[in-house]
Amino acid sequence: MYKFMNFINNRYSRDFVDYNSLYQWSIENIPDFWESMWSFADIKASKPYSRVVDDPCKMPGARWFSGARLNFAENLLRYKDDNIAMIFKGEHRDLIKITYSELYKEVAKVAESLKQTGLQANDRVVGFMPNIPETIVAMLASTSIGATWSSCSPDFGIKGVLDRFGQVKPKVLFTADGYFFKGKKFDSLERISNILKELPSIEKVVVVPFVQENPDISDIKGSIYYNDFKSSKSGLEIEFKQLPFDHPLYIMYSSGTTGLPKCMVQGAGGILINQIKELMLHTNLKRKDKIFYFTTCGWMMWNWLTCSLSLGATIVLFDGNPFYPDPGALWELAQDEKITIFGTSAGYIAALKKASAMPEKDYDLSSLKTVLSTGSPLSKEDFEYVYTNIKNDLQLSSISGGSDLNGCFALGNPMLPVYAGELQCRGLAMKVEAFDEDRKPVINNQGELVCTAPFPSMPIYFWNDPDNKKYNSAYFESYPNAWTHGDFIEINDHGGVMMLGRSDATLNPGGVRIGTAEIYRQIEQIEGIEDSVVVGQNFENDVRVILFVKMAEGHELNEEVANKIKTTIRTSASPRHVPAKILTVQDIPYTHNMKKVELAVKKAIHNQPVLNKDSLKNPEALKCFENRKELKED
Repeated sequence: MYKFMNFINNRYSRDFVDYNSLYQWSIENIPDFWESMWSFADIKASKPYSRVVDDPCKMPGARWFSGARLNFAENLLRYKDDNIAMIFKGEHRDLIKITYSELYKEVAKVAESLKQTGLQANDRVVGFMPNIPETIVAMLASTSIGATWSSCSPDFGIKGVLDRFGQVKPKVLFTADGYFFKGKKFDSLERISNILKELPSIEKVVVVPFVQENPDISDIKGSIYYNDFKSSKSGLEIEFKQLPFDHPLYIMYSSGTTGLPKCMVQGAGGILINQIKELMLHTNLKRKDKIFYFTTCGWMMWNWLTCSLSLGATIVLFDGNPFYPDPGALWELAQDEKITIFGTSAGYIAALKKASAMPEKDYDLSSLKTVLSTGSPLSKEDFEYVYTNIKNDLQLSSISGGSDLNGCFALGNPMLPVYAGELQCRGLAMKVEAFDEDRKPVINNQGELVCTAPFPSMPIYFWNDPDNKKYNSAYFESYPNAWTHGDFIEINDHGGVMMLGRSDATLNPGGVRIGTAEIYRQIEQIEGIEDSVVVGQNFENDVRVILFVKMAEGHELNEEVANKIKTTIRTSASPRHVPAKILTVQDIPYTHNMKKVELAVKKAIHNQPVLNKDSLKNPEALKCFENRKELKED
């Protein structure tokens, strides 16, 4: 980041000495920033751009880097040496290491075979895969040809997969025969067989044997083993298809908890340059680093992690349960492989704390310099936990953005201090503001997260949305010419950002807006509560706060615990945050990406239908909230 700041100083005769001044320049000079980023990141392109952006005020619809021709996979495969590109570890699987030279050769063989199947630019290739090296190889091989990649994790149900892949009509499907989780083996082939009955567009199914050496694939139409599919030729050179900056690279999906998932099509150049910005500058990723993110192939953090190859770093992949066989599973990996950047979810950190895990005492984490956290707001107490029990001299970067942009609005910064409960800064050239109800930006007050200037990684369009009606409705209906992301935030006077929960799940007791994260922060301090979800219930012409708690084993919700909850919330937040009712449940519903679904719970308590339950990891949990007689009482 400091090197980039000096690069800007020299290029534009500036004298910036801190991040805030650099950030302000970046949002006031958006074309200059992205042109500088192109140069600083050394984007590989066969043809230069004629213009950085046609209209830096146009939202949506701005066109970026017109005239340029490039290939996403070529930028990720710029290194062909013996440095380690990937390390993989899974449950019941030995560690695998792959060099950049080996990765290039493997991608070349798979790309050659994909071309032989007739795959062309703009065709769709999908993965129903664990987080294994073959998934990354398949993506790179597909995108080297100009095909568009999309993936789901193998724990998705049949309907969840069809709701996604069924819309985009893929030509080739990569799958593993199964996966491991908590020491158990799960079969994927039976589901694939049923999925194919509803996906007539699939012409070829490439099967990676993962849980068995020779799985029976005779019932799967058009199937072939991965090793039989890839070309046996040696010395292959990849013919990287040169394509426009906004050529479709990925199709990402919304959670789909309120209907069919939205299919967000993202451009190759925009994803590349924005993710490099976040990795190189905000994460301080260098060639010598080993970067890990606990993710599945159905979460955008997989795409984000994969882009680390463009910087020549080593990416570490893990597939399985992070607490199997014990809470130290990932920290043993971090110790043994000398991971320098460790990424995970806020939920994982909270679970570590509840398990009283002390990685710092149990493992040698001397190589670790950064911990990244996303998925939900990280509480102040969990910040303290990381510095006390993981490492006291690292950069803890809470980051936030979304699948929509395959990146971040606010994230870390190696030049800034870390404040508990805060994201360190807004991302460079991301003109993020907190809007009050009068559409005015506010500081040190809660508001709606909006971005008031275009950025290259905005979706280029939604699938099957020819008039952009779904696109405009998703982001631009509330505030025309400003991207509304759906998060409730507070930006403070030193530039830090606090995430206060989803704005569509914001509580409004007595007409006062309250972010759910403010309540969760207090609940996490109370012993005996394993998990919780808070929603607003429409009751007697007002909204009242309802808190559901899942008690830890050996604990029960009694009057003493309920009073402690109320006192803690009243004292640390405000009287308005105190729940009107506190009720127990056996489980809390989550998406496959481990995001708490407050909206689905809100619908359940109001006896409204919850659409598309296949998007949930544990849809049966919703039964805990339906027809609760306590919710009919004062």
